[in-house]
Amino acid sequence: MRELSVPPTATVGPDDALTDMITRNAADHPTEVGLRRQRGGEWVDVTHAQFAAEVAGVAKGLVAGGVQAGDRVALMARTRYEWTVLDYAIWTAGAVVVPVYETSSADQVAWILADSGARAIVVEGAEHAAAVESVRSEVPDLGPVWVLDDGAVDTLTAAGADVPDSELTARRATLTSGSLATLIYTSGTTGRPKGCELTHANFLFEIRNGMTLLDRFMNPDGSLLLFIPLAHVLARVLQVGAINTRTVIGHTADVADLVGDLGRFRPTFVLAVPRVFEKVYNSAKAKAEGDGKGKIFDRAAQVAVDWSRAQDTGGPGLALKLQHALFDRLVYGKLRAALGGRCSGAISGGAPLGERLGHFFRGIGVTIFEGYGLTETTAAAAVNHDAALRIGTVGRPLPGVDAAIAEDGEVLLRGGIVMRGYWKNEQATAEAIDADGWFHTGDIGELDAQGFLRITGRKKEILVTAGGKNVAPAVLEDRLRAHKLVSQCIVVGDQRPFIAALVTLDAEALPAWLKAQGKDAALTAAQLRDDPDLLAELDAAVADANKAVSHAEAIKKFRVLGDDFTEDNGTLTPSLKLKRAVVMKHFGDEVEALYSKDPAAPRSSQAHTGPLQRGR
Repeated sequence: MRELSVPPTATVGPDDALTDMITRNAADHPTEVGLRRQRGGEWVDVTHAQFAAEVAGVAKGLVAGGVQAGDRVALMARTRYEWTVLDYAIWTAGAVVVPVYETSSADQVAWILADSGARAIVVEGAEHAAAVESVRSEVPDLGPVWVLDDGAVDTLTAAGADVPDSELTARRATLTSGSLATLIYTSGTTGRPKGCELTHANFLFEIRNGMTLLDRFMNPDGSLLLFIPLAHVLARVLQVGAINTRTVIGHTADVADLVGDLGRFRPTFVLAVPRVFEKVYNSAKAKAEGDGKGKIFDRAAQVAVDWSRAQDTGGPGLALKLQHALFDRLVYGKLRAALGGRCSGAISGGAPLGERLGHFFRGIGVTIFEGYGLTETTAAAAVNHDAALRIGTVGRPLPGVDAAIAEDGEVLLRGGIVMRGYWKNEQATAEAIDADGWFHTGDIGELDAQGFLRITGRKKEILVTAGGKNVAPAVLEDRLRAHKLVSQCIVVGDQRPFIAALVTLDAEALPAWLKAQGKDAALTAAQLRDDPDLLAELDAAVADANKAVSHAEAIKKFRVLGDDFTEDNGTLTPSLKLKRAVVMKHFGDEVEALYSKDPAAPRSSQAHTGPLQRGR
């Protein structure tokens, strides 16, 4: 077993708790801006003293509402300022936060509330409150429901007006570093979600050892715009880390106007999943092509990639430097402006980014630091940073984290970031964390000689073809999703004679492509499944993806689907992970068609790595 141990750079004391940072900020930097909130389309400053006062007011309201120390309080809302207030208020009341994705179904809400034994819940709007009330008979421990859109913050603050400060002091005194801070339920790609028990120590160990690696961005002069759900552990850790480092935080849930919010908030740092960065790139490329400047953009993109790669091999030569400087004025500056003009770094997590995209963004002046972790490891267990950056990997393990590669290739992790266990599930805990403290991630990976970790697939998602070839689908899927027309894809082939794929189309990118092809821009994915021009474009994309694997692992056939994989239809988790079992069940006939021996099936077409067959 290959193993790497990194000593911690910071420790966590026995009485440390997450609430300490807001009282410290309010005492030492009361007038300094800590957050900015949106009101009436404007960003309004919130000082550390104001934030701490608002947190205290809401915490008193929770106490008045019957919340006891150690109670679980659920929080179901989009990413907004009040989410952060409630997070710290629940902790200040001595309670435990149970995040619920605001897109969750009534059945999912019922399971999480019942399993966690939640005593109260704060929801965003009336529809969420209705969903909770519809399952109340299944949640016997549930008490009050507060609605943010109905003024929950003001209601709670008013209700707690008579609660003395001494009560909050007593509640905070119940907290230790070993106290449970939150129960985060896994996305549930298979089976019922499990509640991950993360303690105050887990979060503090993570941010104290991890945030110093990002101190160029996470500092009082920096600003962070949060737009992925705060129910996701990665956004949550960045939120806590920003409060701790006094990095100014903004929130937006309106991803439809994300470019507008980026321009108005002007962050120095952002957090996103790879799909966001893919869309930024593809949108810029589509706009350039629409303006007749597609070739210029393609050349600029290649120069950015070449310039970035040269940083790892002694630096660019004079000709490349000159080209890079030219395109910085013509192209890259406009792309940085789309991110607000001040952003020079980003964190990507949740899924692999793709090496070319990583080099492209570094080449335009916005380095994306790809990391790796799970809910069970309090988000990041490894991350790239300025002092140790290798694009195409997820970085080195954080200080205080041990990483190992088991004999079967599984990534094992150990350290202060590993959860306490699964809530009320001793069997699952014992299966995940062995007697030596190693957490078994279920991911397959490699550690190189310099300690950089590369994730190559999921242990349970490894496909074994009928010929006995082991294939990690993530490598092919990541490359295919990078194409401007591809929204999602799933690689199949377990116990089949060859590898194949189902591909869905990006509804946002489709109209521009159709217009460029002289076709009706209103055509839908369902109407385009057999379009020869589309299939030729996707043939090339599949051929490019196949360059990353051997011939035996290459995609031999694909089919275009009329429907996308989305959270709404149950094929994606809220963190945009593919629910393979659901896809395979829902699109089983499409998979079978890939392997049909029907003589009417379309003939094969030639691609870079060999014959490809296009499914209809």
